[in-house]
Amino acid sequence: MKSDVRPKKFLGQHFLTDMSIAQRIADTVDACPDLPVLEVGPGTGVLTQFLMQKERELKVVEIDRESVPYLKEHFPTLASQVIEADFLTTDLHALFDGRPFVLTGNYPYNISSQIFFRLLEHRDLIPCCTGMIQKEVAERLAAAPGSKAYGVLSVLVQAWYDVDYLFTVSETVFNPPPKVKSAVVRLTRNKRENLGCDEQLFRRIVKTVFTMRRKMMRNGMKQLLGAGHPMLTDPFFNRRPEQVPVEEFIQLTNNLTNNGLTRSLQC
Repeated sequence: MKSDVRPKKFLGQHFLTDMSIAQRIADTVDACPDLPVLEVGPGTGVLTQFLMQKERELKVVEIDRESVPYLKEHFPTLASQVIEADFLTTDLHALFDGRPFVLTGNYPYNISSQIFFRLLEHRDLIPCCTGMIQKEVAERLAAAPGSKAYGVLSVLVQAWYDVDYLFTVSETVFNPPPKVKSAVVRLTRNKRENLGCDEQLFRRIVKTVFTMRRKMMRNGMKQLLGAGHPMLTDPFFNRRPEQVPVEEFIQLTNNLTNNGLTRSLQC
């Protein structure tokens, strides 16, 4: 598909040029049938054209003012569903009148992590998320405890979603080619309705201990409990954060709450 739209570095745009890969990405939404689809950052519609073949309700949100008129001109039947906006600030509940939807896209590299944090904020609205991101981010999303890629994003996303790393994409199929490889992932909402703990404290603990990911949990928890707290003598804190699964972070959060320690946490 020829285009006069130029990829913009400040928007993190890398336009996909391989139609077979675009088709494969579009097919990932089939795992969540019967739901409307929202595509983020359609650019020139390389992925959009295959999503339209699904005959499902489709909307696209695009921040690039150059891409919006191009999309409306080349996809006239979709013109009324092209939304010129920033996904990170869009009212997601208003898009499909409060109905759940599938989120997909060839996500802009410069906001990929922010997209997943926004996904978590709207997890009850988005039961399924698919798309292409940097390979490094995809590996972090899917990483298991004990791996070097396991970190904050892994724990917070896996608390609510099952993550499948689907396939790797070469940097040679983009214009301009990125400096890294990409990967396609699928996130499917798990059956957990709530964490069974203080979610704000859970996030705070996870983010704090991973600031010292290569050191023992004890070092990070000192920032919250204070260096001399007796709880830190527990052998649990001899492990590094990257060795602790989601369920044990939840248990730790509850232990702090049940022991009345949250009121004394360090700021």
